Amino acid sequence: MRFVIVVEKTDTGYSAYAPDLAGCVATGDTRDEVEQAMHEAIEFHLDGLKLEGFEIPEPHSYATYVSVAA
Repeated sequence: MRFVIVVEKTDTGYSAYAPDLAGCVATGDTRDEVEQAMHEAIEFHLDGLKLEGFEIPEPHSYATYVSVAA
């Protein structure tokens, strides 16, 4: 499965979340670190859902850019 993650720059590094997986978040000092942390967080989150007998949600979010005059 592929899940969209949103990565944001913070004052201390980076944070990320998965819109399709409520509460699934991670932080890191670099973009690479936060992306790896999110990979691990998503695996952990999905394992927890399975363990508790919940269904894995189908990914439905997507990301895109829009151009506007500034």
